[in-house]
Amino acid sequence: MELQDLPLINAVLNFCSAILLACGFVAIKRENKDLHKKCMVCALITSSLFLTCYLIYHVGMQRVHGSAHTNFVDPAWFRPYYLAILTTHLLLAIAIVPMVILTVLHAVKQNWEKHKRIARWTWPCWMYVSVTGVVIYLLLYQIFPQVPG
Repeated sequence: MELQDLPLINAVLNFCSAILLACGFVAIKRENKDLHKKCMVCALITSSLFLTCYLIYHVGMQRVHGSAHTNFVDPAWFRPYYLAILTTHLLLAIAIVPMVILTVLHAVKQNWEKHKRIARWTWPCWMYVSVTGVVIYLLLYQIFPQVPG
């Protein structure tokens, strides 16, 4: 596996997280607590794998290209839209880490009222981050391919 393979792997992991989050949501709405738990644990594992690969990629980018990220340059007209998506994605990606931890801790402690209260905020933020992660990959590497560095 090469450094340049990691963005696709990250997109796949984000996509899998989104699917698992959606399945977990449907499961709990149908009161299937066992399936909900399995889906959410798998989403947590998938997102954790994503975070690991994301950090490896950006550390590697810094070493190889002297910059930890790929700049979106062309087309210039789309750059503000890309940056808006990226900014909201990054802000929520940072915010969901403690939110997910709290949500999981309440579930482990079987404190269902607190779990539900925070999950109502955690789930949509986590879903947004997972979906926009895929969108960012598509924009940066497929739709408007950018030069790394």
